[in-house]
Amino acid sequence: MSNTRPPRQEPVFHKSGVRPRSPAEMLEPSRAPIRPDGAHELAQSQPVGSLIRFVSGVLTLLLVVMAAVGALSALLYHQFESPGPLQVSRVVAIPKGEGRIEIAARLEQHGVISNRWTFIACYLLRNALSDKPVELKAGEYEIKKYASMADVLNTLVQGKSILSKLTIPEGLTSQQIVERVRAAPDLVGDITEIPPEGSLLPDTYRFSKGMARQELLERMKVDMQRYLAQAWAKRQADLPLKSPQEAIIFASIVEKETGRPDERNRVAGVFMNRLRKGMRLESDPTVIYGIAGGRGSLGRPLTRSDLRQQTPHNTYRIKGLPPTPICNPGRSAIEATLNPAATTELFFVADGTGGHAFSTTLREHNAAVSNWRKLERERRARQAAAAAGATSEPQVLNAGAAATASPIPLPVRKPIR
Repeated sequence: MSNTRPPRQEPVFHKSGVRPRSPAEMLEPSRAPIRPDGAHELAQSQPVGSLIRFVSGVLTLLLVVMAAVGALSALLYHQFESPGPLQVSRVVAIPKGEGRIEIAARLEQHGVISNRWTFIACYLLRNALSDKPVELKAGEYEIKKYASMADVLNTLVQGKSILSKLTIPEGLTSQQIVERVRAAPDLVGDITEIPPEGSLLPDTYRFSKGMARQELLERMKVDMQRYLAQAWAKRQADLPLKSPQEAIIFASIVEKETGRPDERNRVAGVFMNRLRKGMRLESDPTVIYGIAGGRGSLGRPLTRSDLRQQTPHNTYRIKGLPPTPICNPGRSAIEATLNPAATTELFFVADGTGGHAFSTTLREHNAAVSNWRKLERERRARQAAAAAGATSEPQVLNAGAAATASPIPLPVRKPIR
């Protein structure tokens, strides 16, 4: 008989982890575990949570957008109401037919506003908020210094154009310009000092009645500085001019040498050639300015003795350019100076018709000078004959002698030696 015990039977559990009470219960399929309390409510709450998060994100985005729009609006309002870039009052002409974008670009180009897009945005916003949309009117307007975009917009919407104007011809000295400004009846105030020669831009200036004379002169200065800077930036390469100031000095000589627009580039080319070769410019207007100064005229013909006078501006006696301009040149003279004609000519002389005869060689030039002297003698003889006939005195026979004895204006505009 064996003492060995049968092996111990381990209890069998149901798949559910609970010990079955009978063999039949072991054969039953397992049951799904019981869902803990609250699990059903949690499953139902998940879509609601997603919706809340979505709405929260949208609201946050809206707040960010609103904050950005508010910041942009504040920036536009600040730029729209802040003082503008104009340091002196100026006049801007708005042509008929220009749209708001072209008008804004014009205002920005003339330095009236600092940003065209800010101006357009505020204009559109103003129309959107207004019961009656407004239009920008064509015309000539005086924009006050430091005028804000709001002031400029109101001026163009109201369409109140300026009433007065003053024309400053090319070639006047600063002293002569000051005399014209002082004589303008619609201006007020005194002028403290005569501006430097060549610092004023000749043009037709429009202004409202009661504007200060000194302010108008300041506008002429600013316009000259702006135009000269633009022209200097577009100058020909390799010009024998070192600075914009030298360009103004050169242009003032070109301005006084010829009044014909079709000759300015050619005259400038002659002077450039002489300057490059180290030749004296020998310009009559520089001699006159050296003697008469700001008066601008001798009141008599130029004589040979005048050419021998030693003045800082006499280009018959000095080499290179004179120390200052001899007048206030206009735009065309400045443009001709910085873009002279390509020529080999070195001389020119009056041709008796209001223009000049240009020459490359001294022989050609001397022939042109002889022709001019002949024409001048004939002209003086006719003048003397007319004067003698008017006085009914028998002095016609002495007309030629009288013409010869009077001071002989030089045929110059360029040297005869």
